[in-house]
Amino acid sequence: MKVTKLIKPFAALVLALSAISSSAGIYVSGSTVYENSSPFVMRGVNVAHAWYNDKTANSLSDIAKTGANSVRVVLASGKLWSRTPESQVVSIISQAKANKLITVLEVHDTTGYGEQTAATLNEAVDYWINIKNSLIGQEDYVIINIGNEPFGNGQSASAWTDGHKNAISRLRAAGFKHALMVDAANWGQDWQNIMRDNAASVLASDPQKNVIFSVHMYEVYGSASSINSYMASFKNNGLALVVGEFAADHFGSNVDEGSIMSYAKQYNYGYFGWSWSGNGSGLASLDIAQNFNANTLTTWGNTLINGSNGIKATSRLASIFGGSASSSSSSSGNSCGTAPNGYPYCCSASSATGNGWGWENNQSCVVRTTSSSCNWYGTSYPICTSVSSGWGWENNRSCISQSTCNSQ
Repeated sequence: MKVTKLIKPFAALVLALSAISSSAGIYVSGSTVYENSSPFVMRGVNVAHAWYNDKTANSLSDIAKTGANSVRVVLASGKLWSRTPESQVVSIISQAKANKLITVLEVHDTTGYGEQTAATLNEAVDYWINIKNSLIGQEDYVIINIGNEPFGNGQSASAWTDGHKNAISRLRAAGFKHALMVDAANWGQDWQNIMRDNAASVLASDPQKNVIFSVHMYEVYGSASSINSYMASFKNNGLALVVGEFAADHFGSNVDEGSIMSYAKQYNYGYFGWSWSGNGSGLASLDIAQNFNANTLTTWGNTLINGSNGIKATSRLASIFGGSASSSSSSSGNSCGTAPNGYPYCCSASSATGNGWGWENNQSCVVRTTSSSCNWYGTSYPICTSVSSGWGWENNRSCISQSTCNSQ
């Protein structure tokens, strides 16, 4: 965010897959992102590590408990904010893996280059190369988002296009085989359609053909038609897209967050809500959790996590962590089965514990509820005892009212 602010022919599919390095566990084919050879639709949250690094560990744990399958983490290269050291990057990746989250790492110092003082894409690449040892070997778990919103308004299409082609070329020459994520121009919102119109050219320049395009949907996307038009263009052109940031409003202007989540589900595109907590003056409404407290979700946070097209209803755990590509339960290597959100069911924890989540075999698990529960679009939630409508929070977990359960 601004801080101040169709199916391809089979032969083409084979060619696209053959271009992907066998080392890259996360890759694109057409408009689909794959991990561990399974389709993967990112459902996650942005984490402001660069400004609140002491909150990151708890934030990742809390975000995993929402059912999210991924996180996008803010790093700093040292141009605008204190440089994120390689040791912290190692820790972030390790903690995310422990919480079964695919990690998108981004350099935030490039925000708004050309319109404000910011790092160039070349400087962002310098940072990635400098911390290369923490990233090589993590291709199954990490996506590199080269630079956050790396061009402000008033920049030429060629600057965005050539800048990213050069950045990708340098990263590949340095030995990076990761899936790469590229942010749109215009502070990420692409209202001039610079990324939309030049994305295919950028993808073609990558010898691995492994680029995910990221649009940040704020006030430019205040209507369903603008959202549908943008996503449909990428889908029709066979390009992988993710909504790297979005919220319910932005500097007082409306954002159609409901349509963003609905069309993302329709087109099988990923999304990351901005942001878990810590937004400054004038942007507090963008916090998902108040004061980093997972028990006090904001209105926006409740929509993102508990909405009909939100994280809990649509997220599937990455297959490399034992998740299933389908929404139905399967064993997935766990003797007690897999919950609809992709996490394994707990074997020893019972509904009597009232926890909702457990921890077994060094991983989070879902407590199987056997009574007084609601199957909410494929995920089981306990029925609230003290709430007559909507959602509630009881016994340290989300619950749903009987009337809301009946309304689906």
